[in-house]
Amino acid sequence: MPMQKLREFLDSHHVKYVVKIHSRAYTAQEVAAVVHIPGKQVAKTVMVLLDGQLAMCVLPASCEIDFSLLRVATGSHDAHLAHEEQFKYNFPDCEIGAMPPFGNLYDIPVYVAQSLADDEEIAFNACSHTEIIRMNLKDYMRLVSPTISHFTRHAVPAASMRTDPYAEE
Repeated sequence: MPMQKLREFLDSHHVKYVVKIHSRAYTAQEVAAVVHIPGKQVAKTVMVLLDGQLAMCVLPASCEIDFSLLRVATGSHDAHLAHEEQFKYNFPDCEIGAMPPFGNLYDIPVYVAQSLADDEEIAFNACSHTEIIRMNLKDYMRLVSPTISHFTRHAVPAASMRTDPYAEE
């Protein structure tokens, strides 16, 4: 069971949470749609390298990382997405891309977007592409002790992006 380590951690801290099984979904926006939760309330975990060191960014499904803001927020000179090969072995109990936002369980620093920290609940992948956990945000913050920063911007929906930037309107 991929989520065993996470459940044991939450249970050992007497945290209330709900596990919801859903049809397979790979992106946080797909998960939000499948479980009928607004994208701004579903957290996605994005692995990044900050000056060559692995870090975890947690942000709303409806947002994306602004790497200029992330460099400023973390005091890093270099910040970019980590490739799967650079982190997959850090999460042996999780499906790739379904890591929960608990970097503390894997000795990885966690940065939470300010835009996510304003909600009362957090929902996130529970180590698989078919399960999410919903829990109180205050409990999450207490257990993870992340750094809260402003490093996101709203994602541009794919349908609204132009394929030819030189096309006339």
